[in-house]
Amino acid sequence: MLNKDQFADNHFIRTIIEEDLKSGKHEAIQTRFPPEPNGYLHIGHAKSICLNFGLAYIYDGLCNLRFDDTNPEKENDEYVNAIKEDVEWLGFHWAGEPRFASNYFDQLYDYAVGLIKDGKAYVDDLTPEQIREYRGTLTEAGKNSPYRDRSVEENLDLFTRMKNGEFPDGSKTLRLKIDMASGNINMRDPVIYRIRRVHHHNTGDKWCIYPMYDYTHCISDAIEGITHSLCTLEFEAHRPLYDWVLDNIPAPHATRPRQYEFSRLELLYSITSKRKLNQLVADGHVSGWDDPRMPTISGMRRRGYTPEGLRLFAKRAGISKSENVIDMSVLEGAIREELENSAPRMIAVLNPLKVTLTNFDPAQAQSRYAPYHPNHEEMGGRELPISPTLYIEADDFAENPPKGFKRLIPGGEVRLRHSYVMRCDEVVKDSDGHVVELKCSLDYDTLGKNPEGRKVKGVIHWLSAEHAVPATVRLYERLFTEPRPDAVRGEDGEYLPFTDFLNPESVKEITAYAEPAAKNLPAESRWQFERLGYFVTDRKDHRPEQPVFNRTVTLKDSWQPK
Repeated sequence: MLNKDQFADNHFIRTIIEEDLKSGKHEAIQTRFPPEPNGYLHIGHAKSICLNFGLAYIYDGLCNLRFDDTNPEKENDEYVNAIKEDVEWLGFHWAGEPRFASNYFDQLYDYAVGLIKDGKAYVDDLTPEQIREYRGTLTEAGKNSPYRDRSVEENLDLFTRMKNGEFPDGSKTLRLKIDMASGNINMRDPVIYRIRRVHHHNTGDKWCIYPMYDYTHCISDAIEGITHSLCTLEFEAHRPLYDWVLDNIPAPHATRPRQYEFSRLELLYSITSKRKLNQLVADGHVSGWDDPRMPTISGMRRRGYTPEGLRLFAKRAGISKSENVIDMSVLEGAIREELENSAPRMIAVLNPLKVTLTNFDPAQAQSRYAPYHPNHEEMGGRELPISPTLYIEADDFAENPPKGFKRLIPGGEVRLRHSYVMRCDEVVKDSDGHVVELKCSLDYDTLGKNPEGRKVKGVIHWLSAEHAVPATVRLYERLFTEPRPDAVRGEDGEYLPFTDFLNPESVKEITAYAEPAAKNLPAESRWQFERLGYFVTDRKDHRPEQPVFNRTVTLKDSWQPK
């Protein structure tokens, strides 16, 4: 459930919007979220989604979902559908039907023809390499293409023939005629159309010329009546071109959009490049875009992150023009904080050590009721049965305990969580000297009360072996061992491959034991395993009769790079 306090406040874009509404410049705001459908959305997109949809929600405006589908080589319907699912899962709803930049291809073509007629665009025969050479550098002006002064009639003829498929791919482009000496390289006669014979997911084979992003985006904003076009800071230098295009075509809508830039999110121990994320998938470093180690929204969802937790993280990341580098612990902390309140509790044993109760008496031994959440009675509870054989965590026993160890030791006592005090009477080892079993006894006079005459400080979790349910548990760590895996330079100063810093221990699959309730859970059921962390039933592999849990996050930040 959304509320207006869930979104970043006191940032400069909100100030601009409030001034625009107060002055009457706009009666209402209209934003848009414009992903390119060439991959799955990641944590950086989650921030942008929360900003664009959140602002529309706060100020009672509208937000469009528009697919920037001008690059058909890399785009497909799988990505379109995944993006829609991610936006809805995060809790947002777009205005009307999803929009596509390709819906406007006819209008974009007509505007390009108008620019040619006005002498503001021309067909160029330079190759991509020659265009780069002619463009100049940051310190040197560019030089005009030898084809820049073609007549309007020749340009119209050539552009029509480009559309009709008369020329090979890449042989001609349509460029704006602006200023090859501009201090802003983006204004040096940018290309706005190129020839590409590629099947388009939305328009099929209708077109063999496709418009460029910088030309398409501003016109799409204007067609849709966008008031505040929000993008990341790398597009700041593109804003003059955004404005130039809108200043030089007939106004497609009464509302003139304005572009505003904010800093992109950089998450440490992760990457937010779709190209590099795609490389991880293609090269088999991960199982897919939704691998729970991936920073994609679908991966984080499968890991057990919640929409509420991601919205909380986006709020804490904030909106500004300054560098927005966030440590992974901030993301994990937001998820942990949200799950602390929302996730019911369950007992599970990940590394089981067998305990035999030598004085077990079924006539005396009682189960004990335990709530599913200490602060939410409405979640209910369950009985925790006990039997002659228990499983405890192997780490909860130490034959030679370190200083301050408050769990089970030979001859020592601990409280079984929600149950009796238990004493370790004997340690059983295998032929290699490894502890394989403990023989223990219960104090039957300690159910729900402290033992008389002595203090028992330690409490450990446990399961009845007779009732425990085997479960596959996947223990996830961070995917990379370096804070900025794609920014590490070698001795020669060149960037090292980011895949050099993949964490070889980023996932470990084990067979564990859980309470009987684990056998009847649907997929995406989130739980706290007491004393261990937060876990979720896997949305793809989990079956009620064969539980599969993914560790979402530990109870506290204990990350140490390997």
